[in-house]
Amino acid sequence: MLPENLIAHFEVVLSKKITAHMPLSGGDINQVYLLQVDQEGYVAKINDKATFPGMFQKEAKGLQLLKAVDGVNVPDVIYEGNFGQFSFLLVTYIASVAPATNFWNLFAEQLASIHQQTNSLFGLSFDNYIGSLHQYNDWQSDPVTFFIEQRLFPQFKLAQKKGYLFAGVATFYKNLENEIPQEPPSLIHGDLWSGNFIVNEVGAPCLIDPAVCYGSREMDISMMQLFGGFDMQVFERYNEIFPLENKWEERIKIWQLYYILVHLNLFGQGYYLSAKKIVDSYS
Repeated sequence: MLPENLIAHFEVVLSKKITAHMPLSGGDINQVYLLQVDQEGYVAKINDKATFPGMFQKEAKGLQLLKAVDGVNVPDVIYEGNFGQFSFLLVTYIASVAPATNFWNLFAEQLASIHQQTNSLFGLSFDNYIGSLHQYNDWQSDPVTFFIEQRLFPQFKLAQKKGYLFAGVATFYKNLENEIPQEPPSLIHGDLWSGNFIVNEVGAPCLIDPAVCYGSREMDISMMQLFGGFDMQVFERYNEIFPLENKWEERIKIWQLYYILVHLNLFGQGYYLSAKKIVDSYS
């Protein structure tokens, strides 16, 4: 239940009277509510500020980075802040309709536009979150070092603390030098599974819940294929606009290892054998 004092605070922030509110589904980590204000809607994401410090500030920055790319749809950030024990993020509510007939082409075009935003280094000026886990973004000069030090190493370390052991990790790291292409950094969504996009009011794709950085664009492509939910047309169209490096399909499992380790650390044993199989195959 949304606390009355928090509702009152939202009314101050919005300078509007909230006429109704209701919980929304899909919030695994946060409490999520639709706030109704006359004919307008806002989404409020709420959590304990001590449990996930800075989570919504970083999510807001990620949304704004994506929003700055021409043609990319994300909810507008209205306000991010703290109130009492809570941290919260207010964004515009997207009233979904059926996908447009060219939905997957539009998705590919938006994704290519994001990935064509580049940077001199891999990383980001701030750390953020992947799910409820800390995601590290210290600047690195090459994709292999960034993937190992900022993505894989923290997850392997956390997995070890939880009792999940992997042999051959040092060899796996060494072999990545011959596998990962030396592409420039791309702006990536960072957590692009099917639950992190919605259909907007005109039937076009709208991205939500980013875990952005300047990284290897194949990470987004690989995450999209980990749990399904994306039509193959999106990959075909993407490759027409911004062709991937040769043998990209052979590298999918490498990039997916990061996301599988994240799921192992969040949800446990069910992901261990999948992660171990990938490590073993490159060790």
